[in-house]
Amino acid sequence: MRLHRNLVFAVIDGLHEIFNEGAYADKIVQKLLKRDKRWGSRDRSFVAETVYEIVRWKRLYAEIAEVKEPYSRENLWRIFAVWATLRGISLPDWKQIAPTPTRRIKGRFDELSKIRKFKESIPDWMDELGQKELGPLWDKEINALNQQAPVILRANTLKTTKDKLRSALEDENIDTEFINGYSDALKLVERTNVFTTDAFKNGMFEVQDASSQLVADFLDVQPGQRVVDTCAGAGGKTLHLAALMENKGQVIAMDIYGNKLKELKRRARRAGAHNIEPRVIESTKDIKKLHNKADRVLIDAPCSGLGVLSRNPDAKWKLQPEFLDTIKNTQAEILESYSKMVKPGGKLVYATCSILPSENQDQVKKFLSTEIGENFMLIKDKKILSHKSGYDGFYMALLEKKAD
Repeated sequence: MRLHRNLVFAVIDGLHEIFNEGAYADKIVQKLLKRDKRWGSRDRSFVAETVYEIVRWKRLYAEIAEVKEPYSRENLWRIFAVWATLRGISLPDWKQIAPTPTRRIKGRFDELSKIRKFKESIPDWMDELGQKELGPLWDKEINALNQQAPVILRANTLKTTKDKLRSALEDENIDTEFINGYSDALKLVERTNVFTTDAFKNGMFEVQDASSQLVADFLDVQPGQRVVDTCAGAGGKTLHLAALMENKGQVIAMDIYGNKLKELKRRARRAGAHNIEPRVIESTKDIKKLHNKADRVLIDAPCSGLGVLSRNPDAKWKLQPEFLDTIKNTQAEILESYSKMVKPGGKLVYATCSILPSENQDQVKKFLSTEIGENFMLIKDKKILSHKSGYDGFYMALLEKKAD
């Protein structure tokens, strides 16, 4: 593989913004891909994949390169040289790249690969926490979360079926395969930009991880019900709920961020989902208005996001241990407050994209022992670990409110 100067410079610029300026990797990659109109798809995929790869293995590569944060440009070039050497790419004779001690890099890699926190490239605190909460499963789980996430589509059943979507994508030279046990999911055989396809523009699918697709199903919604999605965000699960309800009834999509709900409106138009009503949560009054009014309530709670590290590798470096304490308090408050919307006999799903029991089953257990939680019973829950499923780590619990 021959390295091209303008592509490598783009990678170095991107890494500088992510590592030194706290920018989000996905935003930076989007920006970099617009940098040069002459780049073909191979050029763009080199930039995107190299940035993500180096972000994912930052700790390991920096340790081998013997550099510390904040990284100077010279440090970033050293990290890049480690990445290239370990991939067997011969380095060009550029002034930015110092003579690279190939054998020493490989020797350091073998040595550090015996220590999990370096091998899996994670902060000490995260390694300790994973070990404490998951025990012997942590080894396999963190290894799975360091693999590149597959691209999964959810067929929008308001407009098509999984089979028709597969044929439509085949007509656009995109190969997909069915996944056992996921009713509306298709997996891309090769990564490609699906957002430029006619199938996407016509609202035939959404990009949504397979584990995430199980959440709306878990809520057991029926056409004609009143359903509240309390932390709707840009609405991946909201759109799925609307499809499962066949556009009949009402999905109230709530969030504290109005800009996310604007994006949901745009997506709902494309998807042909007409039964969604976005509502910004401005005060507790917005919640009180719905007390005892909903047949179903979804709480897709804010969380550490440790189950989605494979698609957000920079979260390893942005997440701080103090945030976990804060978010657990938020989860408990949300559960207590939003559960009041469920009418007697109605159902509630509490879900997170975390793999930590302290954010998941422990939260549910704690809620059921509160005064409000005593009115609910746990019907079933589902723990999804990435190393077992091959998809994001997730948790979901279905609770039913006792009838009066």
